Amino acid sequence: MNMKHLKYIALLLFFPLAGIAQTPQELKSWLPEIPGWTISEEIEVFDSENLFNRINGAAPLFLENNFREMTSMEYTKENAYITIQAYRHASPEDAFGMYASERSSGLTFFSAIGGEAQGDTQSLYFFSGSIYVKMMANQSSGAMEESMRDIGKGLAAKIDPDASYPAIFQKFPVEGKIPYSETYTTSSFIGHEFLKRVYSCKYEKDSEKFQLFIVDGQTAEGAHEILNQYFTFTKQKDNFTEGKLKIEDRYNGTIPCIWKGRYIIGIFSESGEDTGEDALIEEISSAI
Repeated sequence: MNMKHLKYIALLLFFPLAGIAQTPQELKSWLPEIPGWTISEEIEVFDSENLFNRINGAAPLFLENNFREMTSMEYTKENAYITIQAYRHASPEDAFGMYASERSSGLTFFSAIGGEAQGDTQSLYFFSGSIYVKMMANQSSGAMEESMRDIGKGLAAKIDPDASYPAIFQKFPVEGKIPYSETYTTSSFIGHEFLKRVYSCKYEKDSEKFQLFIVDGQTAEGAHEILNQYFTFTKQKDNFTEGKLKIEDRYNGTIPCIWKGRYIIGIFSESGEDTGEDALIEEISSAI
């Protein structure tokens, strides 16, 4: 048995709860057959220790989003090839967060591939379940784009046929929301390490841009601890209770928020000034 096979076995033992189509061999078995293309027998697997060898400077962001392992696979056709990098993360939220962090306004969005996809004639990116997939081709053409989309649809459906945005985004108001601005941040939201597990959307109203966000403290005690750290940073009184609060952040301006159980719902303006849109966080609070 060679070292590559031993590595596969080690990964399976280390991630016993990986689930269907989340081990390298299972992922490969779920690649769809595409006329004219051959699926390469060889696959490569990278973990947190050697991911730098493949993607170099981009690795820290993946690790921040709770990366587990990446499986690299390939389709070939004469002188053309399509490389597939399937990044498995700890949760669907982490996979979505990684995808959202790499969105590009220069690409076309597709709603029928995974939870969301975007691409062009030489690349395709999507998330499905706990996996974020990046596909790159060595040639650019309409036919290449069609092949990648066919691969993406087939693979995404196998990983998670019901893939979608995290459900909490349904609680955000629709009016004024900037399309494709939803994000999930695992840590250091707006520059604060203690703001973890944050869902956010960008909005624009009367030419003013601002963000709505929800911090998931996981428990009411967890949310209290996050707020305690925030008020310690701002040097405000820490004898707060659930309900409406106002944080005076010297870096991000005035941030009205509502603490409700495990959640902290807030709003802040890119200008650093009070937005006057407190009703929006009340709307989210009522919906949660």
